[in-house]
Amino acid sequence: MWDSLRNQDFRFIWSGHLASSFAMNMQMVARGWLVYAMTTSPTKLAWVMLSFMVPQVIFSLAGGVFADRYNKKKVVAVAQSLNCSATLILAVIILMDRVTFWDFIWFGFFNGTVLALSMPARTAFIPDVVGERLLFNAMALSTTSMNLARILGPALAGAMIAVLAGGNTTSAFGVGVVYIVIAVLYFFSAISMAFVETPGRPAARRDSRALQDIREAWQYVVRSELILGLIILSIIPFLWGMGVSSVMPAFNQDVLGGGPDDLGLLMGAMGIGAIAGSLWLARMSQMGRKGLVMYILSGLWAVAIVLFALSTTLWAAMFTVALVGLCSSIFMSMNRSLIQLAVAPHMRGRVMSIDMMSHGLMPLGIIPISYIAEVRTIDFALVVSAGLLAVSTVLLALLMPAIGRIDKGYEMADTRAS
Repeated sequence: MWDSLRNQDFRFIWSGHLASSFAMNMQMVARGWLVYAMTTSPTKLAWVMLSFMVPQVIFSLAGGVFADRYNKKKVVAVAQSLNCSATLILAVIILMDRVTFWDFIWFGFFNGTVLALSMPARTAFIPDVVGERLLFNAMALSTTSMNLARILGPALAGAMIAVLAGGNTTSAFGVGVVYIVIAVLYFFSAISMAFVETPGRPAARRDSRALQDIREAWQYVVRSELILGLIILSIIPFLWGMGVSSVMPAFNQDVLGGGPDDLGLLMGAMGIGAIAGSLWLARMSQMGRKGLVMYILSGLWAVAIVLFALSTTLWAAMFTVALVGLCSSIFMSMNRSLIQLAVAPHMRGRVMSIDMMSHGLMPLGIIPISYIAEVRTIDFALVVSAGLLAVSTVLLALLMPAIGRIDKGYEMADTRAS
């Protein structure tokens, strides 16, 4: 289960990734709490979230070019240093009690841009460090760190704000201190890269234009049925499988009759399921028939959503939503690892950026499901979402059978286009 962590370089990368994941999840709570306390406007909360998400769609392809053209290690280190500096500036503004709504907009846009420009390099760097034989194990452990931060990060930020604010819901002091901690975490993430000995040298030439590199990446993906199919297979659950998280607060209140503590238990159960799934994949990374397993996982994901929709008690909902977390975690780690194995090293950064950009399509699925939940019922909307996930998976399996024939995944490295 822990094979990749025996690699010293990966331990530094994993530690830095854990720190930055904690920073991002703590920031979500601190930002949301203060913005709503300042504005009492859900719409402005949405605008702040969009300021962070939109750059990821706009600039992720440029991040792929960076990953293939420049030293991946330096790209990640510079990105985390920039995040540290910007977070520290915002922390000072908050502690001076001069923060405005627009400060969170510019910071969100900056933060999202840095993430878009650096995430392809971080992801493409992992095969360079651990090698292709340990890729599934390394990606699963990276997912574990994200899921761990997703559970503990918000709880830590919320506890710090509650204690430091002393019951004063309009105090920004607690949020400012949390942002100081976030800056320290980003600093640790940047410093950890300095201890990585793997150079992360660029794999692509630098004498071509950036737009030419992006066009080359799209052509590379479209020409390969396998790579295109794997990317489409990753989009399907983002469209129809992520609605559970978006409607969970409403499901908790309207169907289960639960309060904030019950919602916390549901979110925690989903996170625990996700951690269990990523650890299971780390343990079973050498198993065969991975293509078939992914199709099965997508189907089980749909079944788990239906079971969650039919839940009438908190304990049943916690169990079924944990299954959703388990299936989604294994599926996404496995899919991303297979994409990297199918892609030639000099194209990895750009292809991973296309995969990252495609995940920005998630609102296209969540918005109609949320609308159905509003005009009909929440459980009906979830069943519709599960049905679309299952049907889309079956159609893709029929149209692109090559994915189902993937065995351990390593065989793709021997046959991929160069």
